[in-house]
Amino acid sequence: MSMVERIEFVKGPAGFMLANGEPSGFYNVVTKKPSGITKGEASFSLGSFETYRTTLDLDGKLSKDGKLLYRLNVMGQLKGSHRDFEYNNRYSIVPVLKYQIDNKSSLTLEYTHQFSEMSVIGSNYAFSNNGYADLPRNFTTAEPNLDPTIIHDQSVLGIFEHFFNEKWKLTAQMAYFNYDQVGQSIWPWGISSVDNRSMQRGISVWDALGLNRTGQIFLNGTAQTGGITHNLLGGIDMSKKDYFADFNQGAALGDSTFNIYNPVYGTVPVAEIPTWDRSRSVRERGVNYNSSYSSFYVQDEIKFFQDKLRLTLAGRYTTLKDINPYSGSTDDGKFTPRAGVSYSINKQSSAYFVYDQAFVANPGSDWQGKSFDPITGNNLELGFKKNWMGGRWNSTIAAYRITKNNVLTTDVDHPNPITGQLVYSRQTGQQQVEGVEVDIKGELLPHLDLILNYAYTDAKVTKDSDESVVGNQVPGATKHIQNGWLSYNLPKSALKGLKFSLGYQYQAGRSSWYIFDNSESSLPNYFRLDGGVSYQSGAFGVTVNVNNLLDKYLYSGSPYGEMYYWQTEAGRNARMTVNYRF
Repeated sequence: MSMVERIEFVKGPAGFMLANGEPSGFYNVVTKKPSGITKGEASFSLGSFETYRTTLDLDGKLSKDGKLLYRLNVMGQLKGSHRDFEYNNRYSIVPVLKYQIDNKSSLTLEYTHQFSEMSVIGSNYAFSNNGYADLPRNFTTAEPNLDPTIIHDQSVLGIFEHFFNEKWKLTAQMAYFNYDQVGQSIWPWGISSVDNRSMQRGISVWDALGLNRTGQIFLNGTAQTGGITHNLLGGIDMSKKDYFADFNQGAALGDSTFNIYNPVYGTVPVAEIPTWDRSRSVRERGVNYNSSYSSFYVQDEIKFFQDKLRLTLAGRYTTLKDINPYSGSTDDGKFTPRAGVSYSINKQSSAYFVYDQAFVANPGSDWQGKSFDPITGNNLELGFKKNWMGGRWNSTIAAYRITKNNVLTTDVDHPNPITGQLVYSRQTGQQQVEGVEVDIKGELLPHLDLILNYAYTDAKVTKDSDESVVGNQVPGATKHIQNGWLSYNLPKSALKGLKFSLGYQYQAGRSSWYIFDNSESSLPNYFRLDGGVSYQSGAFGVTVNVNNLLDKYLYSGSPYGEMYYWQTEAGRNARMTVNYRF
């Protein structure tokens, strides 16, 4: 996150403006770019679980005329966990150059290198035959002498912008991503049904290489036809993804006497820990999945009656190609329209309605090597926005219905024959999600701000090859999510710059991951309270955040064959950060 400027959440069916996405919306990660202002910031953090972190952000000019700008972000972190033998040590280096070619054109180049050395994958899950939350928060299936998983994640982003005039602009952006993982995964082969405590752990290789190329060229601008204004957008969006993975070498780790209720670690000698054949590259020994798409899109936002009424008409034609090592290649194409209307009732209120369709690839294959059909779907959304009390409060309420076809779910009947893990998916019929979302933000009292959000989500399986699950809540869905955040800034005084924050999240009606039958596998209600204190005085600042203030045992999970498995959150934990701007 050290290189991230902000994250933009766009609700509703707007995803195709930026990429080929699902109808529920998207989030856009905006990384830090050169600002043309010479400045910098350094931060140092200490926290629970032996967390040490430092960041440096430099921003400035490389040429006297100000045409060549730079931004450099570096981060280093050593971090443990509330689980034994779990760690995630990272560093990142992100240099960015921007060249202002002339007063109309600019070129930006960004390189990102992220490194991670982390504990064996899968050790962050707890397992039991007897139900959820049956083991302490720090339980792990790992051993202290297991090799780490090493990840190098690199990307290059190029952005060219050209303004033809004040109304029209051309943008071309292309990126290349290279994800290289060398590691292993730990997963139980089972727990004895005799004593419900003796586990046989399994371990397998998990090496992966992901190569993604993506590019967009689009033109946007404004035109007038009589008294009507047109905001036009059109372009090409393309992407190609290759994924090579080797998870097909596995063996037992230790013997079947590992007692989940009284685990003893350090008893598996290094000589007995399995090793993997890496004499060939992962390209040669791994399974290769390849998918790509090409899209052409155009959108016109038409403004009437002095911009009070806005009509949006848009369309996108997408071709998908999937190359499967088992079933060959498939090609699909589809036109997806979009229409929306919004109306400004007055300066404080507006209403909108929007309709969108989606067409998204479903990469991969089932346990028989059969390719999946693309996801298709649509979204209907109706909303109302209003500012209150002279703009001190604003609110949004939206109701929506999302329908998705050809959805993938975990195939629990066909685990990997070598590792025992559930790595295959199956394609079901249809899921429908209906809901209401409410967002309110404003000033309760002078210097006391409040943010409230509520989401009601009725997510159901409406069609499935297994008729017994029709009508069930979609796995992983939560019916009620409500959260709030209070912030108090001290007014002008000797302690100006001191801020207190307190926030919570409440969830009810939680279904389990991947599998849900509307009964015993449901998850309990969830409540988490977090808080923070910060002080900023000129260039110096300090922040203390405390998570899970009530020290609750919080988790999410799912049934897994005859077992249950879940992942715990940390108990009460804190982090202190000191930052200095220069």
